[in-house]
Amino acid sequence: MAKTQLNVRVDEGTARAARERALARGMSVNRYIEELVRQDTGEVGQTFVEAAADFMKQYEAVFAEEFAGEDEGLREGRR
Repeated sequence: MAKTQLNVRVDEGTARAARERALARGMSVNRYIEELVRQDTGEVGQTFVEAAADFMKQYEAVFAEEFAGEDEGLREGRR
């Protein structure tokens, strides 16, 4: 994917916080800001939901077998 340069002005406290957070996550400030924007626009969340749905489809039978009958026990008051 092609990258576009974007210049922003923020106060020193915000810049310091961005640098510290990026460093703590082991990434560049650029990558940190890029991920924040993706999260804010829902791109990351949507990807997670799609991956979780795919996982559940793939392993539905395994879960059904593993937990078969447990919901009946809960309805009867057994926990």
